[in-house]
Amino acid sequence: MSSAVTSSRTCPACGSPASGLFCSSCGASHAGATSAGCRTTLSPGAKFCHRCGTPAGSAPLTTLRGSRDPLPWAVALVALCALVAMAAAQRFSASRGSGLDAPVNALPQAGLDFPQGAPPMGGRAPDISNMSPADIEFALYSRIMELDAAGKKDSAQFIALNMFIPHIRSMEPLNVHMRYDLGRVAEVTDALNVAAAQADTVLRENPTHLLGLVLAIRMARLAGDEVKARGFEQRLIAAEALERAKQFPEYEAHKDDIQNALVEARRTPR
Repeated sequence: MSSAVTSSRTCPACGSPASGLFCSSCGASHAGATSAGCRTTLSPGAKFCHRCGTPAGSAPLTTLRGSRDPLPWAVALVALCALVAMAAAQRFSASRGSGLDAPVNALPQAGLDFPQGAPPMGGRAPDISNMSPADIEFALYSRIMELDAAGKKDSAQFIALNMFIPHIRSMEPLNVHMRYDLGRVAEVTDALNVAAAQADTVLRENPTHLLGLVLAIRMARLAGDEVKARGFEQRLIAAEALERAKQFPEYEAHKDDIQNALVEARRTPR
């Protein structure tokens, strides 16, 4: 007897009669479906793989470049971060005048990678080997966003593909905060299917999560779907008060992203 979902069931995403591993109406996964990209078991109703971003029911798609299973490299890359930070500390004690585009500056350095934007006590560079995995993740994320905002896309992509992605993959399963960070970094590396998958996963877990809605708005606009983007904006405005009251730490960490999205949503013509 086939392991496929029987026709007596309904699709968890759209309610259509369910047969096979994927819904013929909306494409969502049924029980027992796996990702064509990384063979991860998909949650019933998922339209994207939460791990690699491949749409449910599709042939394998290109995800983040260099994102083959990185777990064997994660420890080595974190060690590299620590060595570079230590070298930067020595350089920093003599001079802090180097520019962002110098080769060594493609990696974390003193005064540039702190989540709150302030140098540590005594002006010393951080020893990344003593930072928690979550602090390393957010420090790398912040650096990537800085470089991308400054128009230094090549440097941002270098850190994203060679350091951030292997590190965050070593931290799976990801929480909502990490999924938002991964979505934004995927956007920088032009892996929009991965970014869209993170928004989809966050909103399936919490349909009113502000960061999930912010990321969904960005992905809809990049896809050229203004109707969908406005729908997400309306949901963002409606959810703001109740969600802010929850005081999630990720809301504080990304308060500027949330506020900017709200300002734009309120002036978008309806």
